Amino acid sequence: MALSFGWQDGTLQDVLKLVVAYTLALPIGWYREREAHSIGVRTFPLVAMASCGYILLSIAPGHFDAAAESRVLQGLVAGIGFIGGGAILKAEGNVHGTATAASIWNTGVVGAAVAVDRYWLAVVLAALNLFALRVLLPLKLKLDARGEGKEQFK
Repeated sequence: MALSFGWQDGTLQDVLKLVVAYTLALPIGWYREREAHSIGVRTFPLVAMASCGYILLSIAPGHFDAAAESRVLQGLVAGIGFIGGGAILKAEGNVHGTATAASIWNTGVVGAAVAVDRYWLAVVLAALNLFALRVLLPLKLKLDARGEGKEQFK
């Protein structure tokens, strides 16, 4: 079997998809980094880009296998869940990092959507993720402040 390192049909498109996935996740990572979270500007774009890459590999031209594509997607979901799980911390009866974990998971879907040419889906997912983190934060803080005086269920 001969190895080929040349540019083939679709190679430039695949590279552009990786760049698009990376770029869509960058604002989410930047926002998390700016808010002093441990996972941010490097992790989010890398997760989106890697997710895009895995999906691109599973749908390589001339290699259609629905079962293999399904296994790649299942592994991707589990792997990203593992990364997100590392962001969740429990201390003193409180759980922190769930929004970061959910955002990591969502960013993987952004990358996967780009890989299968679902650009609008990727853009909407990225925009709603940023909205949830940035715009809904004041509401969350307000709700948290209301609950401080109440007894916690254990």
